[in-house]
Amino acid sequence: MKNYFKVLPLAAVLVLASCTKDQAADQLVVEDETNVAAPALAPEPVATQEDMIKEAQSKPLTNVALSEAQFAFGKIKKGEKKEHTYEITNTGDNPLVISQVKPGCGCTVPEYTKEPILPGQKGKITLNFDSSSFDGLVNKQAEVYANVEKAPIVISFSADIQP
Repeated sequence: MKNYFKVLPLAAVLVLASCTKDQAADQLVVEDETNVAAPALAPEPVATQEDMIKEAQSKPLTNVALSEAQFAFGKIKKGEKKEHTYEITNTGDNPLVISQVKPGCGCTVPEYTKEPILPGQKGKITLNFDSSSFDGLVNKQAEVYANVEKAPIVISFSADIQP
C-alpha cells in the first residue's frame, strides 16, 4: 500500500504534464510571406432585393436609356461561352451609379461600369454566358440596380443551344 502512495504523486505529475497546452502549436510561423494563404473571411450577409433597391436609390435619382433590353444570340453550340454588352446612357441630370448587376443564375457573369456615369455619358453592362449546362431554347435575365426610380432595370438574352 505504501508503494501506491509513492507512485501516485509521480502518476499525477505525468498526467498533468501530458495535458499541458503546447503554446508553440498555436503560433503561426511564416517563413515566406509570398506563399501565405489569405485568412478565410466570413461570408457577407445576403442583401434582399429591397435592401439593394434602397441602396441603389440612396443617391440622387437620374434617368437612363438602354441601347436594348433584350438580345438574341440565335443558335449556338452547347458549351460555347458568349457575351453581349448592353449600352446604358445617363439621360438625367445626376450621375448614374450602378450599384450591382444580379444575374438570374450562375451561368451568367456580369461586368459593368463601376464609376459614376455623368449626365449624357454612356456606360456598359456585359453579360458573359456559359451554355455548358443547357439544351434548346433558354431565356436568361439580369437585374441592374442603379439610382433610378424604377429599379431594378431588367436586361435579358435568349439562345437556342444546339448539341
